[in-house]
Amino acid sequence: MRPLDWLVLVATLVFIVSYGLYRSRGSNTVDRYLLAGKTMPWYAMALSIMATQASAITFISTTGQSYVDGMRFVQFYFGLPIAMVIICATVVPVFHRAKVYTAYEYLEQRFDSKTRALASVIFLLQRGLSAGLTIYAPAIVLSVVAV
Repeated sequence: MRPLDWLVLVATLVFIVSYGLYRSRGSNTVDRYLLAGKTMPWYAMALSIMATQASAITFISTTGQSYVDGMRFVQFYFGLPIAMVIICATVVPVFHRAKVYTAYEYLEQRFDSKTRALASVIFLLQRGLSAGLTIYAPAIVLSVVAV
């Protein structure tokens, strides 16, 4: 990377952290920090959920998939916004009524602590494997581009 690349990278990181600190001022309770004081509109929740589903693999794999196989797979992505609206309209109100912060907390309330622990372990294993692939796949692409 050249000095200008490093400058852009550092400036972007500083901006993101600064903006996060600026926006989080006044979030002095767990409810305000984790749930935005329950004032977040449904469409913002839907966009937030969709954004967390996107990674570098999404951008790399979708372009590669469309090159190899055509654009047939895009129909799957057209359904995602509809699914997010349905999730926000059905699941989120259940969590609000139950006064929980996470799905795992809800599982513990609904069933027991063993169910919460099992779901948490499965999620952590899945996310650990996913994080490794999410880092490894773009690294392969970048190693070919950088050479």
